[in-house]
Amino acid sequence: MTIHSPVLDGSQKAFMLGYLETLSLLERLHRLLLDVIKDEFERLQILEINPVQALLLFNVGENEVTAGELKSRGYYQGSNVSYNLKKLVELGFMHHQRSEIDRRSVRVRLTEKGRRVRGQVAELFARHAAGIEKRGLVDATGVEDINSALKRMERYWSEQIRYIY
Repeated sequence: MTIHSPVLDGSQKAFMLGYLETLSLLERLHRLLLDVIKDEFERLQILEINPVQALLLFNVGENEVTAGELKSRGYYQGSNVSYNLKKLVELGFMHHQRSEIDRRSVRVRLTEKGRRVRGQVAELFARHAAGIEKRGLVDATGVEDINSALKRMERYWSEQIRYIY
């Protein structure tokens, strides 16, 4: 990402360049995370599902949720949640059941097969966390600082979306 606005002064321009670098890093990190999961699944010979679906299984965990709750709770960030849920149900990673109260609503939860995949993703993340800590790349305080800053950005962006209309 680059900046083309000549109207910014030195400090504004420096902040803008840092902000654009942050945006670029967020995008690259997400793509890298998906590649890391893909690589791990290829190593384990798990070829039925893609990394996005694996993250969905990891995020759902032991919860039983509706498709709408997947997005509102932050379990799924993509735009094709129905497709991924359908595939995960068809492949036996998730169980779905119509709500007794609202027949239009479907609740989903992991099957045993889905819980095994979730466990493998959890093991991968645990290994990475241990490796990052062991190498001294980021300590607990650093992770807290990163998360705090990202949550503030998330709040700011959420407010921008709400007040556009």
